[in-house]
Amino acid sequence: MVTIRRARAGDAVALGQVHVACWRSAYAGVLPEDYLSSLSAVREAVGYERDMAERRGGHAAFVAVADNLEIPGGGVVGFITGGLSRRPSIAEGEVETLYLLDDFHERGIGRRLMRAMASHLASLGAQSAFAWVLEHNPSRWFYERLGAKLVAREEMVFARERTTQLAYGWDPIHILLTATASTKLPR
Repeated sequence: MVTIRRARAGDAVALGQVHVACWRSAYAGVLPEDYLSSLSAVREAVGYERDMAERRGGHAAFVAVADNLEIPGGGVVGFITGGLSRRPSIAEGEVETLYLLDDFHERGIGRRLMRAMASHLASLGAQSAFAWVLEHNPSRWFYERLGAKLVAREEMVFARERTTQLAYGWDPIHILLTATASTKLPR
């Protein structure tokens, strides 16, 4: 069984581990190998711990925890972070990250994490939400299945590579709440 709950400071190391594992899987062959191999779970953990402590802009993190599994990091198999938008011209709320270990895809866990974040953003008063996705991310279809529309695109240089990031948005946020309504909220 997988439980969705609000992340705690003690989860930061697991968030860092999941972040690095997901990037190395999703972006193999897309981003330079030396960049992917230089990713550090410890460095990522420090950032997540800081964000959870500061809670700037209504920032929140939710984790998916698998029971009865011997997984490093206390069973954390995925997580989502977000808060009020850093780009209010696109939407009022922002899903900053959504990562789920490969072995846990296609089980409804990502949808449950999105439900937790959409509910959180709505509780902050956000009437709309969006998420940035690198154009070559093989999982960007997930947002489309949840009713998101492409609302912006930007060219950027990331990891020394020219790439495009896409903003997928839900306006109003109730589109996302409805698309994830069959999922249980975190305890």
